[in-house]
Amino acid sequence: MTYELYYWPTIQGRGEFVRLALEEAGAAYVDVGRQKNGADRVAAALAAQARPAFAPPFLKAGAVTIGQTANILLYLGARHGLAPRAEAGRLWAHQLQLTIADLVNEAHDTHHPMGVSLYYDDQKKEAKRRAADFVGNRIPKFLSYFEGVLQQPRRRGGFLVGTRLSYVDLSMFQVMEGLRYAFPKAMTRLEGGYPGLLALHGRVAQRPKMAAYLASTRRIAFNEDGIFRHYPELDR
Repeated sequence: MTYELYYWPTIQGRGEFVRLALEEAGAAYVDVGRQKNGADRVAAALAAQARPAFAPPFLKAGAVTIGQTANILLYLGARHGLAPRAEAGRLWAHQLQLTIADLVNEAHDTHHPMGVSLYYDDQKKEAKRRAADFVGNRIPKFLSYFEGVLQQPRRRGGFLVGTRLSYVDLSMFQVMEGLRYAFPKAMTRLEGGYPGLLALHGRVAQRPKMAAYLASTRRIAFNEDGIFRHYPELDR
């Protein structure tokens, strides 16, 4: 089966978490938004769903359509060996992914604290205050939590779920990449305190399928239209 991923064509955004899982799984997929008239096709498919997603990304798998990033990864993880087989393990992976989603939302809100319908320039003052709290308090809180998960005695192999790579590890790699892009000065100061996460990031980047994907044109570059945006005035 060839999956159809529906997401916007010019940003990594939340769709990137799904792309990483598809790439690591070696799954056949079409990134619909990056095809001819892709944005229009994504919008049309969104409007035509009987059980509509609130927003992209959503994934078509045969007759099934799945929305919400964490929900898509729950589906893919069970089918491509990127999640534990036991129900308790799959739920634990899903819980961690939802926590990553919380982090991603907070990262987005550093540059749009007052509303997504406003331009960044309309909320710069508020963004500076929000970013200062995010860098000073929230990044350490989230990363300390995930570092603690990695350091649990039963966590063999240096992965977040079980003893082998899961979609949660791929998502944490993307979070570390995004934070480094958005807050390079802050992350230079902070990331040394999380050796487990740094090691995990390196292991993911060196996996053959990941390395090939990251070096390819399929990997969209970070930019100031996505979730992780670099505004120097926010990187304090």
